[in-house]
Amino acid sequence: MATNQVLLLKPVEGLGAEGDTVTVRSGYSRNFLLPRKIAVPVTQANKKQMEALLKAREAREQKELESARDLSSRIENISIAIAVKTGEGGKMFGAVTANDLLTRLKEEGVELLKKQLRLPAPVKELGSHVATVKIHSDVETELKFEVVSENPIEESAEEGTAKEALEAAE
Repeated sequence: MATNQVLLLKPVEGLGAEGDTVTVRSGYSRNFLLPRKIAVPVTQANKKQMEALLKAREAREQKELESARDLSSRIENISIAIAVKTGEGGKMFGAVTANDLLTRLKEEGVELLKKQLRLPAPVKELGSHVATVKIHSDVETELKFEVVSENPIEESAEEGTAKEALEAAE
């Protein structure tokens, strides 16, 4: 297959960031990258343009890192309580998922992508829990949240009779 070397002018997911020189198939460069002005062919004349793009990229990445650190500190200071319906003995109906957490974070003014929030498994128990949030490749933080019952927890009939039996035995 014929390939071309191109200089990326804008970041392309899965390919590279601006200022990168990448080797792609000629059809991809001819039909997609070049017409959309996402890339230019690598030539001696583009060397200065490459240096300017690398400086702009460095400044952009520094700005992204600073904003990621700010968002990280905001997330650490947020306390979230998610109310769920429970049955007898505090048994939850359903589970708390990453989507539930993202919705609550959005209400708090923090917008994240689902792939940034790492919840090992849906939460099926009441109490305190922790999820990991990867905001940037260098910035990772923990989100602490509480799962509480909407309604007062009632004893199940089995637990109630067991307690009565213990009290009667004493």
